[in-house]
Amino acid sequence: MKVLVTGGAGFIGSHTCVQLMSAGHEVVIVDNFCNSKPETIGNIEKIVGRPVHLYRNDLRDLEAMRRVFAEHHIDAVIHFAGLKSVPESIQKPLAYYENNLGSTFVLCQAMLEADCKRIVFSSSATVYGNDNPVPFKEGMPTSAINPYGYTKVMIEQFLTDLSAADPAWSICLLRYFNPVGAHPSGLLGEDPNGIPNNLLPYVSQVAAGLRSEVIVYGNDYDTPDGTGIRDYVHVTDLARGHLAAVQYVLEHNGTEIINLGTGQGTSVMEIMEAYSHACGRALPYRIASRRPGDIAVCYADPEKARSILGWEAQKDVGQMCSDSWNFAKNRYEVAPSS
Repeated sequence: MKVLVTGGAGFIGSHTCVQLMSAGHEVVIVDNFCNSKPETIGNIEKIVGRPVHLYRNDLRDLEAMRRVFAEHHIDAVIHFAGLKSVPESIQKPLAYYENNLGSTFVLCQAMLEADCKRIVFSSSATVYGNDNPVPFKEGMPTSAINPYGYTKVMIEQFLTDLSAADPAWSICLLRYFNPVGAHPSGLLGEDPNGIPNNLLPYVSQVAAGLRSEVIVYGNDYDTPDGTGIRDYVHVTDLARGHLAAVQYVLEHNGTEIINLGTGQGTSVMEIMEAYSHACGRALPYRIASRRPGDIAVCYADPEKARSILGWEAQKDVGQMCSDSWNFAKNRYEVAPSS
Protein backbone atom coordinates (compact mmCIF):
# COMPACT_ATOMS: atom_id res chain seq x y z
CA MET A 1 0.00 0.00 0.00
CA LYS A 2 1.21 3.51 -0.79
CA VAL A 3 0.08 6.24 1.62
CA LEU A 4 0.34 10.00 1.15
CA VAL A 5 1.10 11.66 4.49
CA THR A 6 0.59 15.42 4.60
CA GLY A 7 2.64 17.05 7.34
CA GLY A 8 4.71 13.90 7.53
CA ALA A 9 7.71 15.70 9.04
CA GLY A 10 5.67 16.84 12.04
CA PHE A 11 5.54 15.26 15.49
CA ILE A 12 2.73 12.75 14.98
CA GLY A 13 3.22 12.56 11.22
CA SER A 14 6.85 11.44 11.44
CA HIS A 15 6.06 8.69 13.95
CA THR A 16 3.19 7.53 11.76
CA CYS A 17 5.50 7.37 8.72
CA VAL A 18 7.85 5.13 10.71
CA GLN A 19 4.92 2.93 11.73
CA LEU A 20 3.66 2.64 8.14
CA MET A 21 7.08 1.89 6.67
CA SER A 22 7.93 -0.58 9.43
CA ALA A 23 4.73 -2.42 8.47
CA GLY A 24 6.01 -2.67 4.88
CA HIS A 25 4.04 0.18 3.31
CA GLU A 26 5.38 2.90 1.03
CA VAL A 27 5.11 6.53 2.15
CA VAL A 28 4.92 9.78 0.21
CA ILE A 29 5.36 12.89 2.37
CA VAL A 30 4.15 16.38 1.51
CA ASP A 31 5.36 19.05 3.94
CA ASN A 32 6.27 22.73 3.62
CA PHE A 33 8.21 22.68 6.93
CA CYS A 34 6.46 25.76 8.30
CA ASN A 35 6.31 24.12 11.74
CA SER A 36 8.56 21.10 11.28
CA LYS A 37 12.21 20.49 10.41
CA PRO A 38 13.73 18.99 7.23
CA GLU A 39 16.22 16.90 9.22
CA THR A 40 13.28 14.86 10.52
CA ILE A 41 13.09 13.18 7.10
CA GLY A 42 16.65 11.89 7.47
CA ASN A 43 15.83 10.55 10.94
CA ILE A 44 12.79 8.70 9.62
CA GLU A 45 14.98 7.12 6.95
CA LYS A 46 17.65 6.25 9.53
CA ILE A 47 15.10 4.41 11.68
CA VAL A 48 13.44 2.44 8.87
CA GLY A 49 16.53 1.95 6.72
CA ARG A 50 15.12 3.12 3.42
CA PRO A 51 14.21 6.42 1.72
CA VAL A 52 10.85 8.17 1.69
CA HIS A 53 9.35 10.10 -1.19
CA LEU A 54 9.37 13.77 -0.17
CA TYR A 55 7.65 16.74 -1.81
CA ARG A 56 8.40 20.13 -0.27
CA ASN A 57 5.05 21.60 -1.32
CA ASP A 58 2.34 23.75 0.15
CA LEU A 59 -0.93 21.82 0.13
CA ARG A 60 -2.76 24.89 -1.15
CA ASP A 61 -0.89 24.55 -4.47
CA LEU A 62 -3.30 22.47 -6.55
CA GLU A 63 -0.91 22.00 -9.48
CA ALA A 64 1.79 20.72 -7.13
CA MET A 65 -0.65 18.27 -5.57
CA ARG A 66 -1.78 17.10 -8.99
CA ARG A 67 1.86 16.25 -9.76
CA VAL A 68 2.14 14.17 -6.60
CA PHE A 69 -0.88 12.09 -7.54
CA ALA A 70 0.25 11.84 -11.17
CA GLU A 71 3.65 10.47 -10.10
CA HIS A 72 2.35 8.00 -7.53
CA HIS A 73 -0.61 5.66 -7.29
CA ILE A 74 -1.83 6.66 -3.84
CA ASP A 75 -4.06 4.14 -2.05
CA ALA A 76 -4.97 6.35 0.92
CA VAL A 77 -4.14 9.70 2.53
CA ILE A 78 -3.40 10.65 6.13
CA HIS A 79 -3.92 14.39 6.53
CA PHE A 80 -1.89 15.94 9.37
CA ALA A 81 -0.80 19.22 7.77
CA GLY A 82 -2.11 22.43 9.32
CA LEU A 83 -1.35 25.34 11.61
CA LYS A 84 -1.87 24.22 15.20
CA SER A 85 -1.19 26.91 17.82
CA VAL A 86 -4.28 27.92 19.80
CA PRO A 87 -2.88 31.32 20.94
CA GLU A 88 -1.65 32.12 17.43
CA SER A 89 -5.02 31.17 15.95
CA ILE A 90 -6.67 33.79 18.17
CA GLN A 91 -4.19 36.41 16.97
CA LYS A 92 -4.29 35.35 13.30
CA PRO A 93 -7.70 33.81 12.59
CA LEU A 94 -7.58 34.62 8.87
CA ALA A 95 -4.32 32.71 8.46
CA TYR A 96 -5.73 29.68 10.27
CA TYR A 97 -9.00 29.50 8.37
CA GLU A 98 -7.29 30.13 5.04
CA ASN A 99 -4.50 27.60 5.63
CA ASN A 100 -6.27 24.76 7.41
CA LEU A 101 -9.51 24.82 5.45
CA GLY A 102 -7.97 25.85 2.13
CA SER A 103 -5.32 23.14 2.20
CA THR A 104 -7.95 20.49 2.93
CA PHE A 105 -10.15 21.65 0.05
CA VAL A 106 -7.22 21.53 -2.38
CA LEU A 107 -6.10 18.13 -1.10
CA CYS A 108 -9.57 16.67 -1.57
CA GLN A 109 -9.86 18.19 -5.04
CA ALA A 110 -6.59 16.52 -6.05
CA MET A 111 -7.75 13.26 -4.48
CA LEU A 112 -11.04 13.44 -6.35
CA GLU A 113 -9.31 14.00 -9.69
CA ALA A 114 -7.03 11.02 -9.00
CA ASP A 115 -9.95 8.84 -7.88
CA CYS A 116 -8.36 8.40 -4.47
CA LYS A 117 -11.21 8.60 -1.96
CA ARG A 118 -9.79 7.17 1.25
CA ILE A 119 -8.56 9.58 3.91
CA VAL A 120 -7.72 9.60 7.62
CA PHE A 121 -7.99 13.09 9.12
CA SER A 122 -6.01 14.32 12.10
CA SER A 123 -8.71 15.88 14.26
CA SER A 124 -8.62 16.71 17.95
CA ALA A 125 -10.41 16.43 21.26
CA THR A 126 -10.74 20.21 21.10
CA VAL A 127 -13.91 19.69 19.03
CA TYR A 128 -15.73 18.57 22.20
CA GLY A 129 -15.67 22.16 23.46
CA ASN A 130 -16.33 23.13 27.07
CA ASP A 131 -19.83 21.83 27.72
CA ASN A 132 -19.62 18.05 27.38
CA PRO A 133 -19.07 15.85 30.45
CA VAL A 134 -16.09 13.49 30.64
CA PRO A 135 -15.33 10.97 29.37
CA PHE A 136 -15.76 12.39 25.87
CA LYS A 137 -17.67 10.11 23.50
CA GLU A 138 -17.80 10.36 19.73
CA GLY A 139 -21.54 11.01 19.57
CA MET A 140 -21.39 14.16 21.68
CA PRO A 141 -22.12 17.55 20.06
CA THR A 142 -19.09 19.45 18.80
CA SER A 143 -18.10 23.07 19.32
CA ALA A 144 -14.95 25.12 19.77
CA ILE A 145 -13.63 28.15 21.66
CA ASN A 146 -10.89 29.34 19.31
CA PRO A 147 -10.19 29.52 15.56
CA TYR A 148 -7.88 26.49 15.61
CA GLY A 149 -10.63 24.39 17.17
CA TYR A 150 -13.21 25.67 14.73
CA THR A 151 -11.02 24.66 11.78
CA LYS A 152 -11.14 21.10 13.11
CA VAL A 153 -14.92 21.25 13.56
CA MET A 154 -15.40 22.67 10.05
CA ILE A 155 -13.08 20.17 8.36
CA GLU A 156 -14.85 17.30 10.12
CA GLN A 157 -18.17 18.61 8.80
CA PHE A 158 -16.80 19.14 5.28
CA LEU A 159 -15.41 15.60 5.09
CA THR A 160 -18.62 14.14 6.51
CA ASP A 161 -20.63 16.01 3.87
CA LEU A 162 -18.23 14.76 1.19
CA SER A 163 -18.85 11.11 2.02
CA ALA A 164 -22.60 11.70 2.38
CA ALA A 165 -22.70 13.12 -1.16
CA ASP A 166 -20.52 10.37 -2.63
CA PRO A 167 -20.64 6.97 -0.89
CA ALA A 168 -17.40 5.93 -2.60
CA TRP A 169 -15.49 8.04 -0.07
CA SER A 170 -14.11 6.36 3.03
CA ILE A 171 -13.18 8.77 5.81
CA CYS A 172 -11.92 8.26 9.35
CA LEU A 173 -11.85 11.27 11.67
CA LEU A 174 -9.41 10.57 14.49
CA ARG A 175 -9.92 12.73 17.56
CA TYR A 176 -6.87 12.39 19.73
CA PHE A 177 -6.17 13.88 23.03
CA ASN A 178 -2.70 14.98 24.30
CA PRO A 179 0.10 13.38 22.25
CA VAL A 180 3.40 13.12 24.13
CA GLY A 181 6.50 10.93 24.27
CA ALA A 182 8.98 10.19 21.51
CA HIS A 183 10.37 7.37 19.41
CA PRO A 184 12.46 4.99 21.56
CA SER A 185 15.47 5.62 19.29
CA GLY A 186 15.62 9.22 20.51
CA LEU A 187 15.71 10.39 16.89
CA LEU A 188 12.10 11.61 16.68
CA GLY A 189 10.12 13.66 19.17
CA GLU A 190 8.22 16.88 19.67
CA ASP A 191 10.55 19.73 18.71
CA PRO A 192 8.47 22.85 18.07
CA ASN A 193 9.79 26.02 16.51
CA GLY A 194 9.86 28.84 19.06
CA ILE A 195 8.30 28.67 22.53
CA PRO A 196 6.44 25.35 23.02
CA ASN A 197 2.68 25.61 23.39
CA ASN A 198 2.29 22.12 24.84
CA LEU A 199 3.26 20.98 28.32
CA LEU A 200 5.71 18.14 27.66
CA PRO A 201 8.08 19.89 25.23
CA TYR A 202 8.15 22.88 27.59
CA VAL A 203 8.95 20.60 30.55
CA SER A 204 11.66 18.87 28.52
CA GLN A 205 13.32 22.20 27.73
CA VAL A 206 13.32 23.11 31.42
CA ALA A 207 14.83 19.70 32.22
CA ALA A 208 17.48 20.28 29.54
CA GLY A 209 18.35 23.70 30.98
CA LEU A 210 17.01 25.74 28.07
CA ARG A 211 14.32 27.39 30.18
CA SER A 212 14.33 28.36 33.83
CA GLU A 213 10.98 27.00 35.03
CA VAL A 214 7.74 25.34 34.03
CA ILE A 215 4.69 27.58 34.11
CA VAL A 216 1.68 25.79 35.58
CA TYR A 217 -1.49 27.55 34.46
CA GLY A 218 -3.93 27.32 37.34
CA ASN A 219 -3.87 25.31 40.58
CA ASP A 220 -7.44 26.10 41.64
CA TYR A 221 -9.38 23.69 39.43
CA ASP A 222 -11.82 21.23 40.98
CA THR A 223 -9.32 18.38 40.72
CA PRO A 224 -7.42 16.43 43.41
CA ASP A 225 -4.31 18.64 43.24
CA GLY A 226 -5.94 21.73 41.71
CA THR A 227 -4.19 21.45 38.34
CA GLY A 228 -5.76 20.55 35.02
CA ILE A 229 -6.21 16.90 34.07
CA ARG A 230 -5.62 15.65 30.54
CA ASP A 231 -5.55 12.35 28.68
CA TYR A 232 -1.90 11.95 27.66
CA VAL A 233 -1.26 9.33 24.98
CA HIS A 234 2.12 8.14 23.71
CA VAL A 235 2.85 9.25 20.15
CA THR A 236 3.89 5.74 19.10
CA ASP A 237 0.51 4.47 20.30
CA LEU A 238 -1.11 7.17 18.16
CA ALA A 239 0.99 6.07 15.19
CA ARG A 240 -0.35 2.53 15.59
CA GLY A 241 -3.85 4.00 15.65
CA HIS A 242 -3.28 5.72 12.31
CA LEU A 243 -2.04 2.49 10.74
CA ALA A 244 -5.18 0.74 11.96
CA ALA A 245 -7.34 3.60 10.65
CA VAL A 246 -5.74 3.43 7.18
CA GLN A 247 -6.41 -0.29 7.04
CA TYR A 248 -9.99 0.41 8.11
CA VAL A 249 -10.71 2.98 5.38
CA LEU A 250 -9.38 0.59 2.75
CA GLU A 251 -12.07 -1.90 3.73
CA HIS A 252 -15.07 0.33 4.57
CA ASN A 253 -16.94 3.27 3.05
CA GLY A 254 -18.60 6.22 4.76
CA THR A 255 -17.40 8.32 7.70
CA GLU A 256 -16.26 7.01 11.07
CA ILE A 257 -15.32 9.20 14.06
CA ILE A 258 -12.96 7.60 16.58
CA ASN A 259 -11.25 8.82 19.75
CA LEU A 260 -7.62 7.90 20.35
CA GLY A 261 -6.86 8.25 24.04
CA THR A 262 -6.03 6.18 27.10
CA GLY A 263 -9.30 6.84 28.90
CA GLN A 264 -7.34 8.03 31.95
CA GLY A 265 -6.57 11.53 33.14
CA THR A 266 -3.26 12.79 34.53
CA SER A 267 -2.80 16.15 36.21
CA VAL A 268 -0.09 18.67 35.42
CA MET A 269 1.58 18.05 38.77
CA GLU A 270 1.52 14.29 38.18
CA ILE A 271 3.26 14.89 34.85
CA MET A 272 5.83 17.06 36.63
CA GLU A 273 6.49 14.30 39.15
CA ALA A 274 6.83 11.64 36.43
CA TYR A 275 9.18 13.83 34.37
CA SER A 276 11.28 14.65 37.44
CA HIS A 277 11.67 10.93 38.00
CA ALA A 278 12.62 10.41 34.33
CA CYS A 279 15.29 13.12 34.26
CA GLY A 280 16.55 12.52 37.79
CA ARG A 281 15.91 15.91 39.34
CA ALA A 282 13.09 18.05 40.66
CA LEU A 283 12.00 20.64 38.11
CA PRO A 284 11.35 24.25 39.11
CA TYR A 285 7.88 25.57 38.39
CA ARG A 286 5.73 28.63 38.92
CA ILE A 287 1.97 28.82 39.32
CA ALA A 288 0.25 31.29 36.99
CA SER A 289 -3.40 32.15 36.47
CA ARG A 290 -5.61 29.93 34.34
CA ARG A 291 -5.52 30.38 30.59
CA PRO A 292 -8.81 31.47 29.02
CA GLY A 293 -10.77 28.53 27.67
CA ASP A 294 -8.91 25.80 29.53
CA ILE A 295 -11.17 23.20 31.12
CA ALA A 296 -10.49 21.33 34.34
CA VAL A 297 -10.70 17.74 33.10
CA CYS A 298 -10.45 16.16 29.65
CA TYR A 299 -10.17 12.47 28.86
CA ALA A 300 -11.49 10.03 26.28
CA ASP A 301 -13.87 7.16 26.19
CA PRO A 302 -11.63 4.85 24.08
CA GLU A 303 -14.10 1.98 23.67
CA LYS A 304 -14.92 2.67 20.03
CA ALA A 305 -11.25 2.50 19.04
CA ARG A 306 -11.06 -0.91 20.68
CA SER A 307 -14.18 -2.23 18.99
CA ILE A 308 -13.74 -0.67 15.53
CA LEU A 309 -9.96 -0.58 15.09
CA GLY A 310 -8.81 -3.17 17.60
CA TRP A 311 -6.60 -0.43 19.06
CA GLU A 312 -5.80 0.59 22.59
CA ALA A 313 -3.02 2.60 24.19
CA GLN A 314 -0.19 0.52 25.63
CA LYS A 315 2.31 2.93 27.19
CA ASP A 316 1.91 4.65 30.54
CA VAL A 317 2.85 8.15 31.68
CA GLY A 318 6.20 6.97 33.03
CA GLN A 319 7.18 5.64 29.60
CA MET A 320 5.90 8.83 27.93
CA CYS A 321 8.14 10.99 30.11
CA SER A 322 11.12 8.65 29.85
CA ASP A 323 10.98 8.62 26.04
CA SER A 324 10.45 12.39 25.92
CA TRP A 325 13.53 12.92 28.07
CA ASN A 326 15.59 10.51 25.97
CA PHE A 327 14.74 12.57 22.86
CA ALA A 328 15.43 15.86 24.66
CA LYS A 329 18.89 14.67 25.77
CA ASN A 330 19.76 13.82 22.18
CA ARG A 331 18.19 16.93 20.67
CA TYR A 332 19.68 19.44 23.10
CA GLU A 333 22.96 17.56 23.73
CA VAL A 334 22.46 17.44 27.48
CA ALA A 335 25.63 16.45 29.34
CA PRO A 336 25.29 13.36 31.58
CA SER A 337 24.78 14.24 35.24
CA SER A 338 27.77 13.59 37.44
